[in-house]
Amino acid sequence: MIKHLMQLVEEAKKRETRKLVLAAAGDEDALLAVKNAVSQGIIEPILVGDMLKIRTIAKRINFDISTYECYDVEDKTEASLKACMLIKEGKAEILMKGAVGTGTLMKAVLNKEIGLRKGDTLSHVAVFESPYYHKLLGVTDAAMNVGPDLETKIAIIKNAVEVFHKLNIPNPKVAIVGSVETVNPRMEATMHAATISMMNYRKQITGCVIDGPLAIDNAVSKKSAELKNITSEVAGDTDIILAPGIDAGNILYKTLNFLGGAVAAAVIMGAAAPIVLTSRSDSDKSKFLSIALAANIG
Repeated sequence: MIKHLMQLVEEAKKRETRKLVLAAAGDEDALLAVKNAVSQGIIEPILVGDMLKIRTIAKRINFDISTYECYDVEDKTEASLKACMLIKEGKAEILMKGAVGTGTLMKAVLNKEIGLRKGDTLSHVAVFESPYYHKLLGVTDAAMNVGPDLETKIAIIKNAVEVFHKLNIPNPKVAIVGSVETVNPRMEATMHAATISMMNYRKQITGCVIDGPLAIDNAVSKKSAELKNITSEVAGDTDIILAPGIDAGNILYKTLNFLGGAVAAAVIMGAAAPIVLTSRSDSDKSKFLSIALAANIG
């Protein structure tokens, strides 16, 4: 079982080197992360984008790209489509966002002819290492699904569970969190949580243990759960937190990063290949670890 994010790098080294295609690769932060991953031997990059700009950045960061496959595509929409096509053709196993808007890249991913759609739902899965928690902690969805309905939440859970299975956690514990730990018919999120928990109990959703609704304190603290008389296999030992919506997920993600002393690796799941789609505010370490995470699940 992987307990620390840097173990992702060591585990990726044991696997066959993955090919990563960087769409609109003229982005210094992205190229730095790719350079670091290359130096660890976990990926081989394919660069798609404005090659004049890419070579200028590569020279500035002392990254020799002369031996790597490159495609000169100045238009960012076309670069995104080309990157998806390379994965569709089996020439790469990981897609990474460079100097292109998220909407443009995702439109290419969802393109009906050459896109990478696998299921109905794409979702963001972050894996955190926090100094205040006893193991890795998943958070989903902080970036993709604005107000997920019941069916979408089930798909989001399945995407996150797939990540944890790849990390050799065969039966992850999923906490469906909200502002309260009781079912309230006037609070739709609590009704969703209770329904999904029962579906898991009746084996309609497998490969994990689900409980909810849970408030965030009793999801991650056994003491809090005991004080509130909550008996749960998940409470205090959660592997994955499902947020009720994108606002809560994004606030939790950034709070853990900027106030909680945590570091994260994150990918987009639900496509034919993992997608490294980092925020501009993510640290260099987080971007590098996100590539390592993708290399373990791609």
